[in-house]
Amino acid sequence: MGGEGQYIIDDRERKVFMLNREVLVSEDVLRLEMQRIFSKCWIYVGHGSEIAKPGDFVTRRVAGRPVIFCRDAKGVVQCHFNTCRHRGATVCNERQGNARRFFCIYHGWSYGNDGSLARVPGDDAYNECFQKSDFALKRPARFESYRDLWFMCLDPGIMSLDDYLGPAKDYIDLVFEQSPSGTMEVIAGSQEYDVHANWKLMVENSVDDYHLPTTHSTWLNFMRNSGVVIEPSKEAGLVLPTKGYAIDLGRGNFTTDNVNFRGRPVARWIPLYGAEAKEEIETLRAELVTRLGEARAARVADTNRNLVIFPNLVINDGSAVTIRTFFPEGTGRMHVTAWAAGPMEETESARARRLDAFLTFYGPGGFATPDDVEVLELVQQGLANWQDDPWSEMSRGLGKSEDEPQLNSDEHHLRTFWRRWNELMVDK
Repeated sequence: MGGEGQYIIDDRERKVFMLNREVLVSEDVLRLEMQRIFSKCWIYVGHGSEIAKPGDFVTRRVAGRPVIFCRDAKGVVQCHFNTCRHRGATVCNERQGNARRFFCIYHGWSYGNDGSLARVPGDDAYNECFQKSDFALKRPARFESYRDLWFMCLDPGIMSLDDYLGPAKDYIDLVFEQSPSGTMEVIAGSQEYDVHANWKLMVENSVDDYHLPTTHSTWLNFMRNSGVVIEPSKEAGLVLPTKGYAIDLGRGNFTTDNVNFRGRPVARWIPLYGAEAKEEIETLRAELVTRLGEARAARVADTNRNLVIFPNLVINDGSAVTIRTFFPEGTGRMHVTAWAAGPMEETESARARRLDAFLTFYGPGGFATPDDVEVLELVQQGLANWQDDPWSEMSRGLGKSEDEPQLNSDEHHLRTFWRRWNELMVDK
């Protein structure tokens, strides 16, 4: 498989978009993705609040690479490959902590938290050609941030992160403007789980509002029974209570942009929060209006969005904020990591509401995530028939004019992802 026209059928004149299902099961496609996507795009590493103090570190796998995300003794945020320069063992085997040095347990080479080689046992056995300065921990070719969200790229020739994000920065700003100081923090702890499905299905699912009434009917009934108004729109083609849009942000980045119906910790009260929370939420709303003005405050408080930064970062800014990444562990398996985020200044009561909403909807034991995991695994199981049923139909909403808004319950944003994916994957 390979070559333009074999991955997708994108016939705008006939208003047909089809995806070849082999891309969700093929080992050859996965190998190409490693070369043409995960080695060429900006990939999310972490948020600076996770390493707040000099010496703080976390270790994780990013695009399949073991890395150390840390703040050095001078307070500079760093990203090192977690690989000893001597014989290749990992040099930090703890998930997180605070350390001046990282120590390889194989032969005892140790490195400062700035990545420099600090000590080599028995270094007098090396000749004069051996220089410790030549053996600092390797780093990604590029490492940059926006609003303390840190990304790495293995390609030194990539455009700046600022250019790569482009218009997506405005949607990131809407998340951070929940905080009076513009400072969000990743809340301690994370969710990690495996899904037996192709990683690209998680991209689709994260922004596919078409599935909400059927896949998440239990959650919608829970919200309705809690006093939240859940009435399907009577507008043609809509399946959700409120109208929302799908917006192409360039370079494979895109977002949903919905009028909110499900409540927001900042600052949209619903009965589910309880009467005692209403006054505090109204105070939070008033602060937003004073700081941002009526129009921008309404954008922050009355809309929610699922933002995708190509290829594998999703920021869900809905009833809570979650930052989610996922990476293939094979053609039919991915590893997902998700964090909750909130304003640095948040009160204990507001933080409790936020985390309750986060766990109720997004958590592995919540209403949404188990449903989504099950559905994606059912899709992957069904794909075993791909050779006899090779095409997925993805034409919903196709054919609208450039000036006409694209609805979030259509498949415009899914096509946005697949067009960029195809652009990077076709034979050069």
